[in-house]
Amino acid sequence: MSEYRYITLRNYPELMANAAKWFQDKWGVPKEEYIKCMESYLKKETEYGWYLCLDEKKIVAGLGVIENDFHERKDLFPNLCAVYTEEEYRRKGIAGHLLDMAVEDLKSKGITPVYLVTDHTGFYERYGWEFLSMVRGNEGELSRMYIHR
Repeated sequence: MSEYRYITLRNYPELMANAAKWFQDKWGVPKEEYIKCMESYLKKETEYGWYLCLDEKKIVAGLGVIENDFHERKDLFPNLCAVYTEEEYRRKGIAGHLLDMAVEDLKSKGITPVYLVTDHTGFYERYGWEFLSMVRGNEGELSRMYIHR
């Protein structure tokens, strides 16, 4: 059984193209949008990072941090985004580890609180996230907003 490696994209910049394609395949957002955010992180124009879990060389989970995750509350930032774990890797604590890793990394840089928008209930609370309010997305739909202080 292999051990998972948890990394930041800044420490493995050679993975940027693969990571951008992986996120695009999961969420349908154009790869170029991911690359733009990832390049800003790699060039240290922002501390809003990208976090991945690898099983050997395969990306099995990931998430990013961006200014706003397509919702009306532009005053609530930064936002965790694109949280995804491949189905066969779920229920192993991988997403929770990535969530904790991102929050701790941001806190170490003085960036707190952090927000996220989701339709899930029960999952994020296990990792210290608190329900804040309902927010309207750019498409007009309502979603749950969480905060990690």
